[in-house]
Amino acid sequence: MDDLEKAVLISFDETGTVDSALKSQAVAFCQQIKESPTVARVCIEKLVFCKLVQVQFWCLQTVQEVISGRYSLLSLEEKDFFRKSVFSLCGFDGIDDENAVRLLEGPAFIKNKLAQVLVTLIYFEYPLLWSSVFVDLLPQLSKGAKVIDMFCRVLNALDDELISLDYTRTADETVIANRVKDAMRQQCIGQIVRVWYDIVCMYKNTDQELCSGVLDTMRRYISWIDIGLVMNDVFMPLLFELILVDGSSEQLRGAACSCVLAVVSKRMEPQPKLNILQGIQIGRVFGLVTGDSDSELVSKVAALITGFAVEVLDCSKRVSTEDAKRVSTELMNEVLPSVFYVMQNCEVDSTFSIVQFLSSYVATMKSLSPLTEKQLVHVRQILEVIRSQIRYDPAYRNNLDMLDKIGREEEDRMFEFRKDLFVLLSSVGRAAPEVTQVFIRNALNSAVASSSDVNVEEVEAALSLLHALRESLSDESIRNGSGLLSELVPMLISTRFPCHSSRSVALVYLETITRYMKFVMENTQYIPMVLTAFLDDRGIHHQNLHVSRRASYLFMRVVKLLKAKLVPFIEKILQQSLQDTVSQITSMDFTSNQCSGAEDGSHIFEAIGILIGMEDVPVEKQSEYLASLLTPLCRQIEVLLMNAKILNPEESPAKVANIQQIIMAINALSKGFSERLVNASRPAIGLMFKQTLDALLQILIAFPKIEPLRSKITSFIHRMVDTLGASVFPYIPKALEQLLAESETKEMVGLLVLLNQLVCKFNTSVHGILEEVFPTIAGRIFPIIPRNGFPSGPGTNTEEMRELQELQKTLYTFLHVITTHGLSSVFLSTKSRAYLEPTMQLLLYTACHHKDTVVRKACVQIFIRLIKDWSVGPYGGEEKVPGFQSFVIEVFGTNCCLYSVLDKSFDFRDANTLILFGEIVVAQKVMYEKFGNHFLIHFVSKSFQSAHCPQDLAEQYCQKLQGADIKAFRSFYRSLIENLRGQQNGNLVFR
Repeated sequence: MDDLEKAVLISFDETGTVDSALKSQAVAFCQQIKESPTVARVCIEKLVFCKLVQVQFWCLQTVQEVISGRYSLLSLEEKDFFRKSVFSLCGFDGIDDENAVRLLEGPAFIKNKLAQVLVTLIYFEYPLLWSSVFVDLLPQLSKGAKVIDMFCRVLNALDDELISLDYTRTADETVIANRVKDAMRQQCIGQIVRVWYDIVCMYKNTDQELCSGVLDTMRRYISWIDIGLVMNDVFMPLLFELILVDGSSEQLRGAACSCVLAVVSKRMEPQPKLNILQGIQIGRVFGLVTGDSDSELVSKVAALITGFAVEVLDCSKRVSTEDAKRVSTELMNEVLPSVFYVMQNCEVDSTFSIVQFLSSYVATMKSLSPLTEKQLVHVRQILEVIRSQIRYDPAYRNNLDMLDKIGREEEDRMFEFRKDLFVLLSSVGRAAPEVTQVFIRNALNSAVASSSDVNVEEVEAALSLLHALRESLSDESIRNGSGLLSELVPMLISTRFPCHSSRSVALVYLETITRYMKFVMENTQYIPMVLTAFLDDRGIHHQNLHVSRRASYLFMRVVKLLKAKLVPFIEKILQQSLQDTVSQITSMDFTSNQCSGAEDGSHIFEAIGILIGMEDVPVEKQSEYLASLLTPLCRQIEVLLMNAKILNPEESPAKVANIQQIIMAINALSKGFSERLVNASRPAIGLMFKQTLDALLQILIAFPKIEPLRSKITSFIHRMVDTLGASVFPYIPKALEQLLAESETKEMVGLLVLLNQLVCKFNTSVHGILEEVFPTIAGRIFPIIPRNGFPSGPGTNTEEMRELQELQKTLYTFLHVITTHGLSSVFLSTKSRAYLEPTMQLLLYTACHHKDTVVRKACVQIFIRLIKDWSVGPYGGEEKVPGFQSFVIEVFGTNCCLYSVLDKSFDFRDANTLILFGEIVVAQKVMYEKFGNHFLIHFVSKSFQSAHCPQDLAEQYCQKLQGADIKAFRSFYRSLIENLRGQQNGNLVFR
């Protein structure tokens, strides 16, 4: 063993026993040899005599790199040496030395690498320099199976490395691939196909693995060779003989199937393709697909059948003659039963999309009316395929009931998987509505009839079909009970499935009823059955918590739809069906996170609120119902608050969670009561809610630092503002005082949103409240918000920074709401005066620099409103706000209205920026209207001068500003700014 062989072995070592320094040294040595001008001859010699496969592979790799990397630098002699050497190593020419190693006897990866080396030569030399390469190969095949195998590997490598369209190719590679294919078509492909045929005939009984390899190679080439070379009276009978004869190996029969599929899939004009499809007589293989579904042969036959069907369908869309359409219909009718069998019983080839194929087939039916009997049979089979595809695997039944990690993953997977199938169902439902509805009815009947231990998945699938069918139905057809709907919906509502305890069945059952409620709205005789379904152990009283909570939400939606139609049933709903559920929801341990979000249990209270909050309910009954709910809930709050101080740390989270739940329940309950009802027509109801609000505000005193409780109370106050209207005022100061006392950054956002709601609803009526709270808010927020913007760069995108940015944005909205609702005098109150200057500076910086142009626009609008509110007019008089006029003219006018728009970051191509620019133009008009020449003289003589504005443009500015056409002024001012930008020397300094 010489040094090179040792170095290669060391560099290829994967055991980890070789010293890393020694391995690095070996790699460096090998690299040094590679760079030697004689490395090719060294490698060829090693390939002839060295038996070490690592060395063989390294040498083959090196030879390939030399050819591909240095080909243009090689001499004619070197090229000829490579040609002869590689040809000989492939076994296509003898090597006389009896000590020579035969690479064809080596492992597969060595032979594949050798094939790649020969293909690299073909890439550079065929057909211009080595035109005879394939012709030279063919006579050598008589040497036997090993040479034939090598020949196949070369052709496979040629396909992989150059010809196949499965890989991305460069433009140069595509040109060379086309050149190689054209030359082969003209010179030798016919001979190669004949050789393939002869080899298969010769070896089909003695070496079926070799024949399989030959056919696999042929499959690759069928897509671009003359189809007549294979689709003829010689080769096709041989392929079908191989497929149909029992004695052959599955590998060989499968390879023959793949060749026929390649013939079927070859791109060509529709009429010739249809002739080929007709001539194949595909029916001969249908019986094979009923074998062992796990076998390779059945998989290949299934792929052939589905591929054939895809091509027939494609032809049927493209042919134009009636005769051709008739033939394609006959072929489709012949193959579809086997296609449906494959879809339901076999592992479908990954390249075949069941949904895509069936959707295309159904699309062809839309133009046909009525459908033929054969097509109606196909529709039923398509529906059966959909049903079988959407069924859950029973192995996941317990996981789906418990909804553990495995159950959640399977549910999510099936949700995505079913989407396209349900779209297909909708298409089928539109093409053949009656057949679809009959199928679903029969599926439901069949599911109900089967034994409970096996029908969970069947029932769930049948219900899911009915649920998805809704997409293909109009609201009108549901209301009228068109087709079988007048039978299906009552059947759905009245059925008690043996497997109703299953979570998945119970959920889809309730969801489906909800989807068809428009039918019940028109057919009110079914309302009692709907109520029973939602209120018994199929719904809200279901043993599974997830189901009962979802049932509460869906019941709330049903109540919203039926509303007044439910008045006769309120007594029964509240007294008989929901009493236990209501008390249970407010006494559960909600620290266990069993359910969350939209299904937290408060929906049942929202449903009750909608029921009892209608004016159709007699006033005495309404008061009785509401008191029966609010009184015990408030009493629970009182008890919990009495014990608040003596709670130990272990008890506290559970009690806080219970309080949260009660607040959410009352909040949800109040949604059913309108402001008009509680304040005008039935004030006694309003009084109950006021007493409840007073009770809940005590929570802020008992638990002043519990953020979730403060958040829930804030949410309830929002609700009471909408429900109680102005009568909520007496409670607001106390609430705001408590909320402000311990508020963090995130809570301040919620508080500002609440104040925005109050201002927007009551306008100047909240002036007193704002006067009290604004100084506290300003004192809390201004110190923590940076006046000159937020820092950027690494490490600044923290949760704390995002919360501050959200607070700043909400503050601007708050200030905007105050000024636009006639409340700007709040800023001038004695307590707020100290914050006037910081407020103006913050607004100024934001109007000029904020990254969000929408926020900048809001700040400019605030200044416009303040100018209107606080100025005394152009003819003088005592200023309402001393110094405000000069600040606006000299600072806001110059920096915001001129310098900020001169900055090139002010992009006129952006839609939001154009809107901001419009507000800046309006600001100048307002300043001129309110300040007259005081503004105009300063802006022209000072601001324009600092921006080097030409005198003629300044004069035009004065004329346009004083004119009445604001659109003309805006257009002129934009052109002025763009003009000034073009002549700007140096940066302007913002003051």
